[in-house]
Amino acid sequence: MGALPEVQPMQQEQSKKHPPGLYLLFFTEIWERFSYYGMRAILVLYLTTATISGGLGFDQRIAVSIYGFFTGIVYFTPIIGGYLSDRFLGRRLAITIGGIIMAVGNLILFAVNTKLGLYTGLLLLIIGNGFFKPNISTLVGELYGPNDKRRDAAFTIFYMGINIGAFFAPLICGFLAEDYFKTTVNGVVQYGFKYGFLAASIGMIIGQVFFNLLGNRYLGEIGKKPIGKQKTASTAPKEPLTKKEKQRIRVILILMCFVVFFWAGFEQAGSSLTLYTDKFVDKSIGSWTMPTSWFQSLNPLFIVLLTPVLSALWVKLANSKRGDLSAPTKMGLGMILLGLGFAVLVPALLQTGSDEQHITVKANALFIVLTYFLHTLGELCLSPVGLSLTSRIAPIRLASLLMGVWLSATGIANILAGQLAAFTESLGYLEIFSLIGGITIVLGFVLLLLSKKLVEMSE
Repeated sequence: MGALPEVQPMQQEQSKKHPPGLYLLFFTEIWERFSYYGMRAILVLYLTTATISGGLGFDQRIAVSIYGFFTGIVYFTPIIGGYLSDRFLGRRLAITIGGIIMAVGNLILFAVNTKLGLYTGLLLLIIGNGFFKPNISTLVGELYGPNDKRRDAAFTIFYMGINIGAFFAPLICGFLAEDYFKTTVNGVVQYGFKYGFLAASIGMIIGQVFFNLLGNRYLGEIGKKPIGKQKTASTAPKEPLTKKEKQRIRVILILMCFVVFFWAGFEQAGSSLTLYTDKFVDKSIGSWTMPTSWFQSLNPLFIVLLTPVLSALWVKLANSKRGDLSAPTKMGLGMILLGLGFAVLVPALLQTGSDEQHITVKANALFIVLTYFLHTLGELCLSPVGLSLTSRIAPIRLASLLMGVWLSATGIANILAGQLAAFTESLGYLEIFSLIGGITIVLGFVLLLLSKKLVEMSE
């Protein structure tokens, strides 16, 4: 009897901490994202570089088409992978299968430097991503109860893992491909792209080794059994979805529509924002000019810096009398922040114009830095929160499938983002950036107005 008062506070204190399984998944995701972003960072360069210099010699238009198809389709295969893991494989096995397939895909890109090797490697990467991506996110959600106040903070921490991998991958894989293994033979420059792919493969293997060695210790039985199949086996005949489950699915689909517009704006970073930065922004520091591609590191850098701040904020709000902001409210604020990021560029655009043939003055680089800062804040309000909500309210037998559907919104957005970026040449940067910023701000306020109803539907 006397020991009970001492044990209970210890349990309460421990319950405030995140389970160690979160950090195993965090580490696994770092290496998967390192593999993906490392490969992606050098893919277009590999495609467009002449064969004599270590590339494949594709026409630039075809190379960009291959790149766009690849980056879009990887967000659709998780629907299939999620279904198979729900019904037959279990999440842990699906993650392992996906990791192995992706590692082999990068190894083929390393070893077989032909067009056949390219298509085979990319196909394996697409298939492997379908098994891996929806299940790792869903597994994070399974570490917590449906009403656990740590859920949003956990997904924000997990999201930081994604961006640590995304930050270092281009630096390391790009350095190996374009610098360390760069040689000159008989006056011809040869690049070591294949070694960048090898590094991406090794990163994936490292993540899988630790995931499988430590999974039983830190995850226990979580994710081992196919929950959808288990559910239907225990309820014969199959039970139809309840009214509440259907309502929650509608919430996920409604929020998906908003998310598509968010990512269509956000994904301008790799296309129109990069082109504007390259042509119209002053990147000089003294006599040195900063590479345009380095600005792509701002987003993952800001995420790593801001994640602990927002994670602590969500926990503090959750423990306050008023309670945490609802997920739709956070997501609405995220869309508004994205729009404000484009609004920040308006003074720069008015100064520089959109005609690269008649540039009289270049914009200060701080405009771009502030834009990426606001976009990152918006991303942190929307993306990890959306993942957390989906994992919480999705019917358990459809959890991975719906996570795959949720991730497919980004694939649709990538296609839309490309179409929007194409218009900057004919309409101008000011018109396109203003349009994107205005639409996302309006949709953000619409989502804020709908947030109370969406919360009621998801409860």
